[in-house]
Order: sequence, then C-alpha cells, then structure tokens
Amino acid sequence: MKLVAELQGDVLAVRLDEARLDAAVATFFKDEMRRVMELGGRTVLLDLGQVDFMDSSGLGALIAVLKSMPRERPLELKGLQPNVQRVFRLTRMDSVFTIRDNHSLPTAGAA
Repeated sequence: MKLVAELQGDVLAVRLDEARLDAAVATFFKDEMRRVMELGGRTVLLDLGQVDFMDSSGLGALIAVLKSMPRERPLELKGLQPNVQRVFRLTRMDSVFTIRDNHSLPTAGAA
C-alpha cells in the first residue's frame, strides 16, 4: 500500500496509489494516514483517484481517520471514481465527508 503526501501551503495533499481500499489494506491505510498527518497542514486533502474499488472495511478505515482528526482540521476527499462515489452515496457518507469535485485542486493558503 502506498500513500504519497506533500505539504502544499497549509494543505496536506495525500494520494492513495492503490486500486483497492478494502479489508486487505484497511488497517495499514489507517496507520499510514495517521503517520503522514503528522507532517502538518491545516486541511488534509485525500486524493482517491486511483481507487476503483472500496468495500465496507475501506469505508470504515476512512471513517476512523475522520474521527481521529480534530474538528478544526478538516479531511476532504477528491478524485472519487464512479464505483467509489456509489459507495458514499448508498451509505449516505457523502453527507458526512467533504467531497471535492474531481477538478478541485489545493492552492496555497486554501482551507
């Protein structure tokens, strides 16, 4: 499992370079996300553009990461593929997570 993280101003941009976010990688994903979030940034922007499959374990891992973050440090998602978007819609998690449209990019100083 590979996460790529880069601090861009006050945005920590993180990209998951995996095709699947499922039970096989969920625990490692949570641990790695907690580790990379120590790099700083007021907002964490997680790019899931490479992920074309996510199961309930993957969704649970994202929820665990979200719950572990302070309210003043938002977690935003971007790049959701249609199959992943469907999981968020069916579980109504699209009302819990901030999901940027696929063309939104972080800018220096963005919140």
